[in-house]
Amino acid sequence: MYKFAAMLMGVSLWSGSNTALANADMFRQYNCTACHAEDKKKYGPTYQQVALKYAGEEGAAERLAKKIQAGGAGVWGNTPMPAQPRVSDEDALKLANYILSLK
Repeated sequence: MYKFAAMLMGVSLWSGSNTALANADMFRQYNCTACHAEDKKKYGPTYQQVALKYAGEEGAAERLAKKIQAGGAGVWGNTPMPAQPRVSDEDALKLANYILSLK
């Protein structure tokens, strides 16, 4: 019984690692890392700052996904974020959900 539970936990941890790697690849693929990092300030806010700003807000993931695609300015200062129209709706939501999980 315990062996089986340990095997399940191992599979679960392994799957989580793959998800984290897939997210990292997606951030690189869409060039998000040119301006953002998880915990170090670059041109734009860190992903952790974004997560804290929107923590607990209803519909935050959907709004953030739209901001990823449309770009914007003024929320984090004068530096504009260029639109990322090549990011699909599905990928934008994945990126937003990952960012929001970093609080």
